[in-house]
Amino acid sequence: MPTYQYRCLDCQRRFEVFLTYAEYGQKQIHCTRCGSEHVQRRIGRIRVAKSEESRLESIADPASLEGMEEDPKALGQMMRKMSNEMGEDLGPEFKEVVDRLESGQDPEEIEKSLPDLGGDMGGAGGEDDF
Repeated sequence: MPTYQYRCLDCQRRFEVFLTYAEYGQKQIHCTRCGSEHVQRRIGRIRVAKSEESRLESIADPASLEGMEEDPKALGQMMRKMSNEMGEDLGPEFKEVVDRLESGQDPEEIEKSLPDLGGDMGGAGGEDDF
């Protein structure tokens, strides 16, 4: 049965009522606290299911990526949004980098202060390999 949200216009309490589709609009609704019939239906939030691919595509839209190199705050916000969309914990290092970017710190400064940031990338040695 669907859940319908209401607010009592007398005592201001919010409450939910379970009704069948046939009952909705036919059954008189009363406040669960004060019993008043003076209630108003509230429209709750809705969710739209998207595939992981479509969520990430909307974030990685090339038009929204323009100028990211010059704006560390925007880069940090985009990285946080992508992390939230993926729904994975990327660890404390990622959180630190994003926090520092959002505070406006230069990405190169962050990289220098966190030398192990990229981890082992499979190369044979140091910077000269690139």
